[in-house]
Amino acid sequence: MTNVSLADLRRVTDEMWPLDTAESWDRVGLVTGRDDAPLRRVLLAVDAVGATVEEALAWKADALVTHHPLLLRGIHTVAEDTAKGALLASLIRGECALIAAHTNADQPAGGVSDVIARRLDLVGAVPIVPHASDPEIGIGRVGQLAAPETLRSFAERVAGAMPATVSGVRVAGDPDRLVRTVALLGGAGDSLLDHPAVRGADVYLTSDLRHHPAQEALELSAVAGGPALVDVAHWASESLWLEGAAEELAARLPGVEVRVSTLRTDPWDFSVGARPGDAPRAE
Repeated sequence: MTNVSLADLRRVTDEMWPLDTAESWDRVGLVTGRDDAPLRRVLLAVDAVGATVEEALAWKADALVTHHPLLLRGIHTVAEDTAKGALLASLIRGECALIAAHTNADQPAGGVSDVIARRLDLVGAVPIVPHASDPEIGIGRVGQLAAPETLRSFAERVAGAMPATVSGVRVAGDPDRLVRTVALLGGAGDSLLDHPAVRGADVYLTSDLRHHPAQEALELSAVAGGPALVDVAHWASESLWLEGAAEELAARLPGVEVRVSTLRTDPWDFSVGARPGDAPRAE
């Protein structure tokens, strides 16, 4: 048995991912649970969805720590005929707390983007957008490959670093283009397409690039220079952070069993007909 409580988990998660470093629009921290509840098992996952909640309850976890907040946007009911109400009810009945670490987990060393930079062996990686409180932490990373390589080789390296998903790795750019300076942002990243650090990179790796922002960035690159684009599944880019986070939590909470969810919560199940189009590529 352990004398550790949920209050200890809240303290440790705030030490690792301070709540005051989250973006102003974000909703992080404790969602449900009580501080005096005993803590023996903690499950980590990217998403709080039916499958991960069931996994946590089946394992008899006392807390589920997710990257994505369940209650990011305002809701007006937790009735159990709503998706979020049903999840909250299941967690409460199962005495499983829920904690979210989102943009506060994007910022630090060992955070979402920093882990990707390390997996890709970037040299001298620094935040794209340093945090006002500390320039050593912040959103995204930009750094250098040890030596230039082709865009195709880089994309293959990315594919090897990420867990497999239906969408794989999508690339916009000449496959033979040499790249060395890499900008990256785990999760949705088209908001930084115009950032000078991204514009100055040879390639920008992120997720959820929409048609028009990506197209406009490529059109600008044709006249003023700019990065090739590499787009990976949102879940895949953020899942890499979980393993290190679990290890650190376990080290800071002796006697508590910490596990990473084994489930893929990328929403896509299969694809068909994925191949280059028959029409000539616009240049």
